[in-house]
Amino acid sequence: MDEQFRFAVLGPVRAWRSSAEIDLGPPQQRLVLAALLLAEGSQVVSSELVKAVWGCEAPASAFGVLRTYIHRLRKALEPAGDTAASVIRSTADGYQLRISPQELDLSSFRELLAQAEQARCAGDDKGVAGFLQEALSLWRGTALAGVRGDYAQAQRQRLEALRLSAQADRIAAELSLGDHSEAAAELVRLVAEHPLDERFRELLMLALYRSGRQAAALDTYREARTLLANELGVDPGPALQTMYQRILRADTRLTTSPATTAPAQVSVPSSRNPVSAGASPVPAQLPPGLPVFVGRDAELAELHESTSGGTVVVSAISGTAGVGKTAFAVHWARQVADRFPDGQLYVNLRGFDPAGPPVSPQHALRTVLESLGADAHRLPQNIDSLAARFRTLLAGKRMLLLLDNARDAAQVRPLLPGAPGCLAIVTSRSRLPGLVAVDGAHPVDLDVLSVPEARELLARRLTTGRIEAEPQAVEEIISRCARLPLALAVAAARAATRPALSLAAIAAELRESADGLDAFHDGDTAADIRAVFSWSYQALAPDAARLFRFLALHPGPDITLPAAAGLVALPLPRTRQLLTELVQVHLLEEHVPGRYTSHDLLRTYATELTHTLDPPHEVQAARRRILDHYLHSAREALTLTGERALITMAPAAEGVRVETFGADTDKAAAWFTAEQAVLLAAVEQAAAHHYDGHTWQLAWAMANHLHWRGLWQEHEAVHHTAMVAARRLGDLTAQAHIHHGLSVVTAARDRGDEARVHAERAIELFTEVDDMRARAECYRTLSRVAEQQGDPETALAAAQQYLALHRTYADHDRDDTDDTDDSRGLRATAVALNMVGWSHSQLGQHQQALDHCRQALALCQELDCSTGAAETWGNIGYAHHHLGHYEQAVEAYRNAVDFSRRGDFHWMIAEALTRLGDAHLSFGQPNAARTAWVEALDIKEQLGAGGAADTEPLRTRLCRLADPGDSVTHVPAPRPNLLPPQRTR
Repeated sequence: MDEQFRFAVLGPVRAWRSSAEIDLGPPQQRLVLAALLLAEGSQVVSSELVKAVWGCEAPASAFGVLRTYIHRLRKALEPAGDTAASVIRSTADGYQLRISPQELDLSSFRELLAQAEQARCAGDDKGVAGFLQEALSLWRGTALAGVRGDYAQAQRQRLEALRLSAQADRIAAELSLGDHSEAAAELVRLVAEHPLDERFRELLMLALYRSGRQAAALDTYREARTLLANELGVDPGPALQTMYQRILRADTRLTTSPATTAPAQVSVPSSRNPVSAGASPVPAQLPPGLPVFVGRDAELAELHESTSGGTVVVSAISGTAGVGKTAFAVHWARQVADRFPDGQLYVNLRGFDPAGPPVSPQHALRTVLESLGADAHRLPQNIDSLAARFRTLLAGKRMLLLLDNARDAAQVRPLLPGAPGCLAIVTSRSRLPGLVAVDGAHPVDLDVLSVPEARELLARRLTTGRIEAEPQAVEEIISRCARLPLALAVAAARAATRPALSLAAIAAELRESADGLDAFHDGDTAADIRAVFSWSYQALAPDAARLFRFLALHPGPDITLPAAAGLVALPLPRTRQLLTELVQVHLLEEHVPGRYTSHDLLRTYATELTHTLDPPHEVQAARRRILDHYLHSAREALTLTGERALITMAPAAEGVRVETFGADTDKAAAWFTAEQAVLLAAVEQAAAHHYDGHTWQLAWAMANHLHWRGLWQEHEAVHHTAMVAARRLGDLTAQAHIHHGLSVVTAARDRGDEARVHAERAIELFTEVDDMRARAECYRTLSRVAEQQGDPETALAAAQQYLALHRTYADHDRDDTDDTDDSRGLRATAVALNMVGWSHSQLGQHQQALDHCRQALALCQELDCSTGAAETWGNIGYAHHHLGHYEQAVEAYRNAVDFSRRGDFHWMIAEALTRLGDAHLSFGQPNAARTAWVEALDIKEQLGAGGAADTEPLRTRLCRLADPGDSVTHVPAPRPNLLPPQRTR
């Protein structure tokens, strides 16, 4: 930014480039600039700008209009400028005006106020009057003149209060210099303009008295008393009453000009200036440390390193309720206290205290100033002057300030030291991003304890012997307490005060109260988990509080933005703001980018609130929306990742935000992987609350993913749950789909007889309901099951029936399909051709197998279908192997391995490697065979029983290779364990 700007808010909102005034556009656009200017270099998030311009009823287009205003302001300020280098900088979620303090009249005003305060501390009343006069000369009328709205009016009032305080302080200084008559004349005008402002009446009484007009001074008081009684029904304040009494008594000190006497000095003793008689003692206000403090070694080391320099250091310690922020801060503060010989101050800011509102910065400043020996009666009233006095007193000192339980950065900022060598430690449930971004605070985010740390905490409180005697109970207590220090402390206290009770009994109590927090209540509010959580909850805006409660309805371990938006039926931008608010106060954690979670005790607390505060119909609607989100999102993903016929679903409820994937197959597959745990939990939740349609449809939608991941235990479990729901509905189509799914998974688990019964029952039901395409898919499965049972004739007949039905279906609906359906149809054709080819191989008809598989491969290559290509190459290799074409078999199996790796399906990679090793051995390449089999064995061992990995045949092969007396050079091509491909990538 090469050009010199000047900006004004202490009057009409104006701007100049060099000497030329800039046209800032209409009032709303000026208000956007004013909001940025009032931030004085700090970032302003877009939502705050929208609220400043439109209030609480912003139109839907507000954010778009805001971007237009920003664009126009940039063009007005820098017509030829580059947006990236603009004076208005875009930040992650808002904007920042990059100007120096000298370019804004408000910043200059504040600087002059600070200089006046320094002069006042030095006893220089003339300097005070001069600096304040210069500060007031910056005003050009009413602040923010020309812009309207509640925000502008609130800011006007705030700035006007600053101006009036400066006027009062200037006149007080002039009175100290003996300018009584001139001050009285000005004060008469100010009293008339601000009749209820007692500061001006008090000064007017003093000016009149010093001018020899005692009666007029007393009349001024009587007028004030009458006015206050009539207007407000109150008496004059203590300061005005005191002045009245002193004038009545003709107090001689009223006529003594402070300018002729030495100013009152405030001294903070240091190690270099020991406390003398009558001096204030060095403050040592840190609370006592916990007798039992465990862990946090990494965080303590990080803080020690951050305070190694000589500059002012601000450490912001944040974390969820009950995580031990204050205990940690006090522990660390006591470790470093000897580095701050001029004192340690402690202020509880009560930012999240149910007993009352947060401590105001003014009150906190007055408290610490009095702790430093300041005369309470001589302290200024406005916050800027108090902050300047505080920084002046700390100049040249080495002091530690612990600011506990802060609400936000605005509450803390006036209390930050300005002198090198001081340390401010701030704790808060909020992450205090403003303090980090603007004030350079070093953030430390405390998490729950690790399991070893939690175990050590219990051992320190209950003795090691008791912990070692019941290790299983200890592990359950740690789990039930979610490793939260406060919860662990409450459980330990319960065990310590009831020594006859076993830890197993304590664990049982926690287990029995798993749906609530009663086990963590002992009558002490400070140690009541429910009460501690409530302090954070009560600080939330209504929409954020509602989202927090409804998150208890979410079935899985974590949630994304679209799912959360559907849960509360709000737009994505608004929901993002609410999630950010919950993260800021540690009621939620963004543990990986875009995914939010909370620990179990917070979920339990949210559940209690939901049961208490939310009507049942709203809870039911929210649960329906979240299940709709996952069901319809899974269907969208399945459209891209499989060739199965799609089922008909009811429309998603209003407010549901379904995930979109475009044409990105990888993105759809990744969604299934990321949401796997949530989808499994959603099936169970849907069944538990009798959302039977959602139950079976979710099981259907996730079957492909579970199958291709080899998660057959989970696959079977959700289908059994789904069958109960389908039968409860009496829905034959639903039962048919679930029978089909059970056929696939029981075949995968080598239970061929069960699989055949399920497949044949599915075919019967689909025939009854006349669903041709679904019936075709069942023939596909039946073919694989029959092949698995050693019945190749039935397998071929079923595969041919699948191909014929599919072609009939495709020809019948060709005119009614879109490009997506056509692509899925081609994938299904490839699957059918491959299956017919494989069935021919099982009957020894290998050339016919190659003819069909090559047709299938051409379609897979056209569709860029890696999974289908992998299986087809494997079947081609199998045919070549049996025809004695070992070189072609090796090449085909290598391709099968390569395409299997692209899909990242481990069991499929293992099968392809096994067959590749067999081909290598037949080709006379035992070392290559060994390499392939070793990798295949390693994969199968990792899969374990859950992946149905049979490792014994591979071990036998490797043992035969290792036996030098074994001259085997050929093995027959194996019967593979490849199941129906239902997904592509």
